[in-house]
Amino acid sequence: MYGNIGLITPRGSGTNGYVVRNLSALRPRDSSYGRADDFDRAPPRHREPDQSILEHEKRRKVEVKCMELQVELEEDGVDDEEVQRRVAELRDKLTNDMSGIAPTPVKSLKPSDTHAIAAAKKAELEKMSRALGTQSYVEGEAFNRELQEERRQEALRERERRDEQRRE
Repeated sequence: MYGNIGLITPRGSGTNGYVVRNLSALRPRDSSYGRADDFDRAPPRHREPDQSILEHEKRRKVEVKCMELQVELEEDGVDDEEVQRRVAELRDKLTNDMSGIAPTPVKSLKPSDTHAIAAAKKAELEKMSRALGTQSYVEGEAFNRELQEERRQEALRERERRDEQRRE
């Protein structure tokens, strides 16, 4: 017997004396699972990508390219003034054409690049909505009776206007 649970001695009981858990006992269930309040909650909000962070990444790429050119020219033995001049030219060219820097493909983004991933996802969703023709969709407007009645009246007026044009 251990902790006042079980037999004092297993002799003559036909068991080995070990106490096992009752696996057939029903445990109380979580009663809050699947309630309607789970459905009443608003869907999670999607955070917009921070443009300043994306802009910083673009400027960082420009500086990386300038540094690569500087290292390459210094290894070739070009004098410092020429190196600085060429690097400044490249920096000016890339800075003026910063929009020309191609965004990093989504597959090569790191999980820590959350703003770049969010921007790519936003672009993907916009492309999909243009393809499906759902740009003007607002979630929940199908349940707005006043708006639906207004649209119905507008469609009716439009139909009447087209009928009058056909008659003329």
